[in-house]
Amino acid sequence: MQKTYIITGTTSGIGKTLLEAFARDNIVFAGYRNENYLEWLKSVSDKVIPFYINMEQKDSIARAAAFIKSKTDKVDTIINVAGCVVAGLMETIDINDIRKQFEVNTFSHIDLTQRLLPLMKGGRVINISSMASFGIFPFVAPYCASKRALDILFNSLAVESDIKVISVKPGVIATPLWGKSIELNKKSINNCQNHEKEMQYMVLNAKKNEQSGLDVHKVTNLVIKIDGMKSPKSSYTVGRDAFFAKLVSKFPQDWINKMIKYGIKAKVSSLK
Repeated sequence: MQKTYIITGTTSGIGKTLLEAFARDNIVFAGYRNENYLEWLKSVSDKVIPFYINMEQKDSIARAAAFIKSKTDKVDTIINVAGCVVAGLMETIDINDIRKQFEVNTFSHIDLTQRLLPLMKGGRVINISSMASFGIFPFVAPYCASKRALDILFNSLAVESDIKVISVKPGVIATPLWGKSIELNKKSINNCQNHEKEMQYMVLNAKKNEQSGLDVHKVTNLVIKIDGMKSPKSSYTVGRDAFFAKLVSKFPQDWINKMIKYGIKAKVSSLK
C-alpha cells in the first residue's frame, strides 16, 4: 500500500539514501535548502514532492508545513534527518552558535512535527538521533545536548499522544556532515587557547569519519526495517561504537569523565 512520507535533509547522507529508497513505491515530500538540488530531487521519482525548508527560520518551517498541507490530507511517517554539528570548547563557544545547534537539530523538528500532527492520526515519527545523545563526548557538547533534547521531547510526545516515535542512534557514519562541521566550526576551532592539540585531533578525526565511518546504507536499511514493523521499539543503535557509547553512558558520571579524559590525552599525545 502506498504511503506518504516527509523526510528533511534529503540532499545528502542518510536523508538522500532514505529518499531514494522510499520514493520507489511511496509519495515522499523531500525537504531541501540548497536550490541547486531541486532538479535532482525532481528526477529521483515522479512520486517525490520537493519542499524548501530552512531549519533555522520559523517562517520557513511554517511555509513548508502549509505547503505540505496543501498537497495532502494524510501523512504516515515523518523522518527527521536534517542537522548540523556545533563543536568547540564550552568556555569559548559563541552562545549564538549553541542556539543555532538547538534550532536546527531540535526545535525545527518539533515545530514542523507539531504543525503536521493534524494529518498524522496514528502515524509515526522516526528521528535520526545519534550516539552523541548518550552525552559522553567532549568538544561537541552542543551537538550531544541537542540530540538528547530531541529524544526526550519526542519521547514525551509519544507518551502523550497516539503518535509512535522511534529514535535511531547511529554511531559514526560516512557522510558529508563531517566535512561541513569543520567549515561550520572554524571560529571555535581557532579560538581554543591551550587546547590546540585537542582541536587538531577533532579535525583529523572528522576528516577520517567522512571517509571511513559506517556505510550510510546501514542506517537506511534499519529505518526501512523499522518502518515495516508493526510494533517497533522506541530506540535503536546502529554500529558497535553506538552500542559501546550506550553501555558507557550507564556508568557513574565520574567514571565516564575519567575514561574520556584519559582517552583524549592518549589520542592527542601521538600528534606532532
